[in-house]
Amino acid sequence: MARTPRIVIIGAGMAALSAALRLSPRPVLVISPEPLGTGASSAWAQGGVAAAMGQGDSPAAHAADTLRAGAGIVDPAIATLVTDAARDHILDLTGKGAPFDRDANGDYVLSREAAHGQARVVRVKGDQAGREIMAALIAAVRATPSVQVMEGVAAARLQLTQGRLSGVWLTRADGTAGLTLLETPAVLLAAGGAAGLYATTTNPARIRGQALGMAARAGAVVADAEFVQFHPTAIATGEDPAPLATEALRGEGAVLVNALGDRFMLALHPDAELAPRDIVARAIFAETQAGRRPMLDTRACLGAEILTKFPAVAGACLRAGLDPVADPIPVAAAAHYHMGGVATDADGRSSLPGLWVCGEAASTGLHGANRLASNGLLEALVFARRAADSLAASIPAADAPPVALSFPPGAQGADAPAVARLRRIMNDHVGVVRSAAGLTRALADLADIAQSAPMTEPLANMLAAARLIAGAALLRQESRGGHFRLDFPAANPALAQRSRLTLDQIPLTEIA
Repeated sequence: MARTPRIVIIGAGMAALSAALRLSPRPVLVISPEPLGTGASSAWAQGGVAAAMGQGDSPAAHAADTLRAGAGIVDPAIATLVTDAARDHILDLTGKGAPFDRDANGDYVLSREAAHGQARVVRVKGDQAGREIMAALIAAVRATPSVQVMEGVAAARLQLTQGRLSGVWLTRADGTAGLTLLETPAVLLAAGGAAGLYATTTNPARIRGQALGMAARAGAVVADAEFVQFHPTAIATGEDPAPLATEALRGEGAVLVNALGDRFMLALHPDAELAPRDIVARAIFAETQAGRRPMLDTRACLGAEILTKFPAVAGACLRAGLDPVADPIPVAAAAHYHMGGVATDADGRSSLPGLWVCGEAASTGLHGANRLASNGLLEALVFARRAADSLAASIPAADAPPVALSFPPGAQGADAPAVARLRRIMNDHVGVVRSAAGLTRALADLADIAQSAPMTEPLANMLAAARLIAGAALLRQESRGGHFRLDFPAANPALAQRSRLTLDQIPLTEIA
C-alpha cells in the first residue's frame, strides 16, 4: 500500500491530459496503461473537434444540432454550456501547438459531418486530429513538472471508506502482477468508453468498459448505458479493431453504394449519407445482413486526393490490398462510442464522493441517445477543464513527492477465451438491432461467464459494463437514437428521458 496527496487521474487520453495540465502546478499522478499517445481512443479520432468557428455559425446553432441529433434526451443546459465553450478550447489547443488546418487567409478549415447544419468541425491534416492534438498535449505534459506519469500501470478497482472514495487498486497493465492500493484524496476517472466490448469495434484493444465497470462495481450511478453509437463506416477488412473511414469523407461528397450499385441512402433520409449516425448505421447493417456488401465510394469526390487528404483511411485500405482511388471501400457498422457512462454533474462529479469522471467514461447529458459527430473530443476538453477546476476547489492543495509503487506477485490478466466470448455476445445480441429475446440471452450468457471463467478484476469490470449496457437496453422498451428494438420499433414520448441505474438494478445474476 502507498499513500499520496496527489490527485490521481486514471487514463491518458485527451480528457486526462487536459485535466492534468489544467490542475498545474498542483501535483497529480496520471495512470497510463501504455506509453503516452498509444492505446487511447483520443489518438485515433479522425474527424476533429466541433466548434462554431465559421462565419454565420453560432454556439446556439451548434447546440440546436446537438439537441436534434440526441433524439430528445440531451440536457439543453449542458448542450449550451459545451457549445458556448467550444471556440475557447480551439484557441487554447492552437496555443498549445495543435496544428489545425488553415486556409490561405489563416482561417480554420472546417468540415461538415452528419447532422450538422453547416461545416463546423475543426480538423488536422484531414483525418489526423486526434493524433496531432494528443501530440501537442503530450509535449505539454512532459514539460510540466507537477504531472507525474506512471506508464505500464492500470487501475483495477476503486476503494471506498465509509462511502467515500479513498483510493484505487493498481496493477501492471500487462497482467503479470497482483494488486496494490494507492490511497489518494480524489480520483479523476478518464479512462475511455465501452465500445471495445463488441467484437466489431473501432476502439483500441484496451478500451473495453473497464472504467465504467470499475465505477459501477463501487456503486456509482450510471446514466444512458443503453445508448451505444455504431459508426456506419468502419473499413470492413477483418482487422480488430476495425479501421475507421471518417465521416468527413461523406462531408466531402463520398456516397454509399451496395454491390448492386444502388445508392441506398437516398430512399431512407432527406440528408442521405449525412443523416444521423444511427440511421446510416442501421442502413449499413441491413445491407450487410442482406448480403449486398455496402461500400463507400470516394472516387468522384476525391479521386487520388484521398491519399493526401485522408492518409489514415488510405493507409488502412492499402494495408488490406485495397486501392481507394480505383475502387469503393467496403464498410460495416462498428461499435464506436458509448453515449452512456458514469453519471456526472456539470462539474464532473459522480454520485460517489471523491470520484470525478470526464471523457467517454462519463455521461454528462450532452450526447443524449445519439452523439453528434465530433462532439466527443469537444466534451472531453470542456469537462476535463470543469472537473479540474472542481477538484482544485474541493481538494486542499499539498506538496507531494513522486509516487513509487511495488506490486506483489500474482496475475490480473483477463481470460482471453472469456473476453472473446463476451465480445461475441455483445455483437450478436446487444448490437445495432436489439430485441427482448436477444438481450435476455445476452444477460444469461454474461452471467454464465461470471460463473465459469477465471475471475480477475479486468474481467469483472468488463462484465459489469456489458451487463449495464444489455440490462439498460432491455429495460428501455422503445427505439431512440442509437438504441433500436425490433420489438419496440417506435419512440415512446413517455420515455423521452435519460436512464439512471446502478449495477444492482440490472436483471438476472449479479456479478460478485
